[in-house]
Amino acid sequence: MDEIHRIAQKLTPVSDTPLSDARLLTAAARSAEELAAFIDRRCQCEPVSKIIGRRGFWKSDFITTKDVLDPRPDSETMIEAVLHTCSDTTQPYRILDIGTGSGCLLFSLLDEYPNARGTGFDISEQALTVACANQGSRQADLRVGDFMHSFPTDMGLFDIVVSNPPYIPTANIATLAPDVRLYDPIIALDGGTDGLDAYRALTRHIPSVLSSKGFVFLEVGIHQSSSVAALFEASGFHHIATHSDLGGIPRIVVLQKES
Repeated sequence: MDEIHRIAQKLTPVSDTPLSDARLLTAAARSAEELAAFIDRRCQCEPVSKIIGRRGFWKSDFITTKDVLDPRPDSETMIEAVLHTCSDTTQPYRILDIGTGSGCLLFSLLDEYPNARGTGFDISEQALTVACANQGSRQADLRVGDFMHSFPTDMGLFDIVVSNPPYIPTANIATLAPDVRLYDPIIALDGGTDGLDAYRALTRHIPSVLSSKGFVFLEVGIHQSSSVAALFEASGFHHIATHSDLGGIPRIVVLQKES
């Protein structure tokens, strides 16, 4: 049995993908000592992406740390939903990402819309440090602020607003898998008693920054799509569509202000 398979055997109790994990950790380690440390960390349920400091999302690799939510394949449904709704990728859209974290959503969209400009908004200065490291040459303005209370008054209007806000009900945090519960920032997970606190705040603040024909794209948790759509419909939005992820779970709610 080669080294990769020996490592994979050791990781099997904590990983659904032990062979892939073993290959990634081995490729990233610069010495035998570092590899041993990586394996120990993975055995404590730390995600491989947090150990090696990066994760693939859409068409790019993004730096990820303990200060940001790990980019996940489910969230790629957001990019697909935006491209489906706003199919002319040559347009000079203004794109706002609320709770930008690592910037993976905003920067993936800017890669698809080369004439667009973006703004990333997050309460965490540490998260924005990670986003800055991921920005590269992309045309984006990264700003710190608490969207739960207000938006800056000088941001202007946006054609596309995206957000993956915290949506886990507080009581459910303790039941999350340890690789999420222990290594993703709680502020990016905890959505309040029913998981909908952030969406309520967004219904209050998004109208002030959305252009007249702009679209809103919201990631939601399991069984939340109807509730989120209803919150926004009660605030003067039209529910355009809901897009499901690869697992068939309704994941992205698409909205537009009523005329």
